[in-house]
Amino acid sequence: MEEVIKPEKSGTRKLAGTVNWGTATVVGIFAGMLYGGSKEAAASVSKDAEVTLKLGSTPDKREQYRLMRDAMEKRFVRVTRGSIVGGVRLGMFTAAFYGLQNWLAEKRGVHDVYNVAVAGSATAATFGLIMPGTLLWRARNVMMGSVLGAAFCFPLGWAHLKMVEKANEGSTAPRPVLSEKGEKGEVKQGVGALP
Repeated sequence: MEEVIKPEKSGTRKLAGTVNWGTATVVGIFAGMLYGGSKEAAASVSKDAEVTLKLGSTPDKREQYRLMRDAMEKRFVRVTRGSIVGGVRLGMFTAAFYGLQNWLAEKRGVHDVYNVAVAGSATAATFGLIMPGTLLWRARNVMMGSVLGAAFCFPLGWAHLKMVEKANEGSTAPRPVLSEKGEKGEVKQGVGALP
């Protein structure tokens, strides 16, 4: 009988607790689109009141129709622009955060709370740098982003890692396997261990 040689996978093994970068980015884009669109939709309510006032002062029906159509088109453009800008901003932030976090975990060989804190700090500092303003104002934004990113992400990273530990703890605990008669048999390890 011939031996079958399996080719080895090239690449690294994904550490427990690391997040899929692509999935997180897509979720960030859609969440940003929802937030940006809803923010613009709520802000445009006051602008609709201005159109209503103009409608009351215009007796011509064609002029009223034109005003209403223009107002709806402007609202649509505002909400669409808000959705796109919000999606791009949150998507870029999410991609940078999870990309850096996974890169740190791969380079260090361990996924811990420090990866999350450093990724949050560096990402917030980078986005503080690209905010508009003078050079001094941007330097302030970088410092504030760095400190607040680490302060915000450290407890979140700790909670995330504790939840991952708890989830993995339940999946590897030995559990008794019942026989066909309902009697407890031998103990098997892992998720889906067959008798």
